[in-house]
Amino acid sequence: MAADLMEIDDSLYSRQRYVLGDSAMHQMAQSSVFLSGMGALGVEIAKNIVLAGVKSVTLHDTKNCETWDLGCNFFIHNEDVLSHRSRVEAVCPRVADLNPYVQVDMSSLPVDDNTDLSFLRKYQCVILTEASLNLQKRINTFCHSQQPPIRFIGCDTYGICARIFCDFGETFEVSDPTGEEPKEIFIQSITQNNPGIVTCMDNRPHGLQTGHNVIFREVHGMVALNGTVRQVTVRSPHSFEIGDTSELQPYAHGGFFVMVKNPTTYSFAPLQIHAAMLALDNFQVAVNADVVRCLSRTARGTLPPLAAAVGGIASQEVLKAITGKFAPLQQWFYLDTTELVRPLQSLAVEEFFPRGDRYDGLRACIGESLCLELHKLRVFMVGCGAIGCEMLKNFALLGVGLAKSSGEVCVTDPDLIEKSNLNRQFLFRPHHIQKPKSTTAAGATLDINPELQVDAHLNKVCPASENVYSDSFYSSMNVVVTALDNVEARRYVDSRCVSNQRPLLDSGTMGTKGHTEIIVPSLTESYNSHRDPPEEEIPFCTLKSFPSVIEHTIQWARDKFESSFFHKPSIYNSFWQTHPSVDVVLQRMQAGESLEGSFQVIKLLSRRPGQWKQCIHIARLKFEKYFKRKALQLLHSFPLETRLKDGSLFWQSPKRPPTPIDFDLKDPLHFTFIVSAARLYAKVYDIAYSENDLSEDTVSRILSDVKIPEYRPSEKVGYTDETARKPDATKMPLSSEEEREAITQLEQAIDANKVTPEGLQMRPLQFEKDDDSNGHIDFVTSASSIRARMYSIEPADRLKTKRIAGKIIPAIATATAAVAGLVSLELIKVVGGFGFESLKNCFFNLAIPVVVLTEPAPVKRTPIRNNIYFTIWDCWTIFGHEDFTLSDFMNAVREKYGIEPSMVVHGVKMLYVPVMPGHSKRLKLTMQKLIKPSAARRYVDLTVSFAPESDGDEDLPGPPVRYHFSPESKAP
Repeated sequence: MAADLMEIDDSLYSRQRYVLGDSAMHQMAQSSVFLSGMGALGVEIAKNIVLAGVKSVTLHDTKNCETWDLGCNFFIHNEDVLSHRSRVEAVCPRVADLNPYVQVDMSSLPVDDNTDLSFLRKYQCVILTEASLNLQKRINTFCHSQQPPIRFIGCDTYGICARIFCDFGETFEVSDPTGEEPKEIFIQSITQNNPGIVTCMDNRPHGLQTGHNVIFREVHGMVALNGTVRQVTVRSPHSFEIGDTSELQPYAHGGFFVMVKNPTTYSFAPLQIHAAMLALDNFQVAVNADVVRCLSRTARGTLPPLAAAVGGIASQEVLKAITGKFAPLQQWFYLDTTELVRPLQSLAVEEFFPRGDRYDGLRACIGESLCLELHKLRVFMVGCGAIGCEMLKNFALLGVGLAKSSGEVCVTDPDLIEKSNLNRQFLFRPHHIQKPKSTTAAGATLDINPELQVDAHLNKVCPASENVYSDSFYSSMNVVVTALDNVEARRYVDSRCVSNQRPLLDSGTMGTKGHTEIIVPSLTESYNSHRDPPEEEIPFCTLKSFPSVIEHTIQWARDKFESSFFHKPSIYNSFWQTHPSVDVVLQRMQAGESLEGSFQVIKLLSRRPGQWKQCIHIARLKFEKYFKRKALQLLHSFPLETRLKDGSLFWQSPKRPPTPIDFDLKDPLHFTFIVSAARLYAKVYDIAYSENDLSEDTVSRILSDVKIPEYRPSEKVGYTDETARKPDATKMPLSSEEEREAITQLEQAIDANKVTPEGLQMRPLQFEKDDDSNGHIDFVTSASSIRARMYSIEPADRLKTKRIAGKIIPAIATATAAVAGLVSLELIKVVGGFGFESLKNCFFNLAIPVVVLTEPAPVKRTPIRNNIYFTIWDCWTIFGHEDFTLSDFMNAVREKYGIEPSMVVHGVKMLYVPVMPGHSKRLKLTMQKLIKPSAARRYVDLTVSFAPESDGDEDLPGPPVRYHFSPESKAP
């Protein structure tokens, strides 16, 4: 098979495909890379590009393994040092193990000023680390002179400073500089003028810049615009000029535009020129002595997290070099962590001396005392996916949580390893699939550094896990790290860190974007201090009747899956578990009793299929209902010429009139819908079928017997209210006709012997996006595509449908490595107790590329009154005793903190609200009686507020007050 037609293994690469696209993936699969230097930075780059899936990599290095390497290179083990193996010999098989699709070779031949460089001609990209400037210049000159040029990247870390240099030739074409998916934006109006002005519907931001090009579609009136590309001049965030439209027909209604991406050409100068310019600069600029001192003291050391961060960034440049996807670096990038070593300048020089162990490289940068603090550290990490694996690697290299120092790394993750994880979660291998992530990663971490104490759990961290991860557990940990996608879980962990005064290191990625957030008690805001705007929900009527973009039809198909194959079977099972006797159900219904969900459940029972052919029948009737009758009914209720009260057309943008679809078994989409739907019904009803049952001949034969009832339009008007929510069918009152129909159906089911223990059970199907054999994505893709056709919407391919329906977050190893490296640098500062000015949050987008480092948001002080303030980190404490009353509590708060509470709440229970009847009598009750704590409960956190200074104002908030039931309960 030709390389450019090679099928991409979606089960492995699916998350990365959404970042790079198939064209770039195919280009990578045909590209060979030469990578020199197997130190901290070289091994990071090797890991990332092999995970990404290039065709072949040659790893080059001439050094032998030393003890020092154990703290820098996660693929060099103790036995490699003892047996004096070469670094490349030790690393090569372990790198090759990361991806069976990539050929990994090694070379240990010297490459110097006299080497014949012609051997490099077979590579598309050459990366040098740990090479002298002279050798870099010589190899870069050679690469630049080739036709086509060999893309060259030179990068290094020197202790606390790192640099990357890129030269991709004099003309390097980039197909897609940003990687952002162009959005369809609906049009409100287009003026007939010179220049014509386009205004977006509902003042939506267009996201364009002057000079961008857009293409127009489905415009009514000014039809000459359709299919044309116009360059824009931006006027406002939701309007832009498109040149002369004065000679065109007037705009009537409808239409949308999409930004057109044009290739961009970049030009690179060779290193020789840059080096000459730098030499010239050195004569003219006085260098900052403080910076030089920091760099020179640490240059011989290695900071593994810095190598991880820069390795992620450099690896993305390698992928750009061989694919032309995303804007390349122009041409230098520097990253330093001088703020990490500035506070250490006063330490004795002996602090940084080598001691002949694996931490010598780290010690040269941060000193012995800080190394010992890392060894003693107790870390709780929530999540062990891509970022979690990278964090564990960094912990191992830094010596975080050593057993001999009473340190510990506790990691929890309830998930099992899937094949798609192997593309980024580099601690896992194919033989780990379906094993727990946390325990597997713990074992792999000990391979890197056997001195660590790693405790792996399979718990989900949520309010239900408080008995496992109590306040005393959080208090026993020095630092908490979140390495998971779930926003609600992150918010929950953050709240526990705030209440237990523990630092939290948070990070995340989406495609090539990444962020880090450092949360330190009393210094910074917390994760919960800011909230992203909620995701826009698609209105129910849009999903049901008026889709306008492909996302609407995909969500509709996903909802149909959920309703037919999970929700209804779940309701069915729940009903018969609640009402196990069918005869009793019948008697109660005959007596006029209304049982919730009975109508839907009995309808399912009466129509329950028993054979494969009946599953095909149901699927065919569903096709008729979804794709033909729905359209006919809508056009009956709202004919094409329908007008609104203001005289405007009902069917105008963004509303699209549907076209009824006639069933055609020869249409692959129609066939896929029938077979996938029938398979899912068979699974739900536990009906066996063979491979032959899925053939076109068999399906065609079964379909020839299906009788399609005649269509009769309903006079009921469907949903048109944009704010209406989907009604719950189980809770809707039944008409007397529906009740009679249900009783008749149940009687018939009993007579037909359908009521068996098996007949009263269904198997709900959880939507599983990553198993291509289960038919779930087949159903959603075919249903969405047919509905898109019905509404004249451009359909999405299976890959895009899977991403949207499965809410898949695009991901790539380069961004994951970078984000974990940046977080680990902040970990060192937190452990060292560094000040606020040393801390850095980061946002990056490796596609553009941009890296932005900022100070965290300082903690906000909220005034109560009379110069009394509190922050999110404050928790006031009151110690009581058995006879301590609510009145005593109020007085104690006033005496200790200078202000008396006006209201006291415990959870959702109001203990004291003055305006509530009877609450004044509670002042004499004991706190024990009011709160009724369990025997083991030593304290509770109460929410208090304070009377405003002026009547009519709202009560003033305060910090939580931790009330201890006895003077001795100093610990939870």
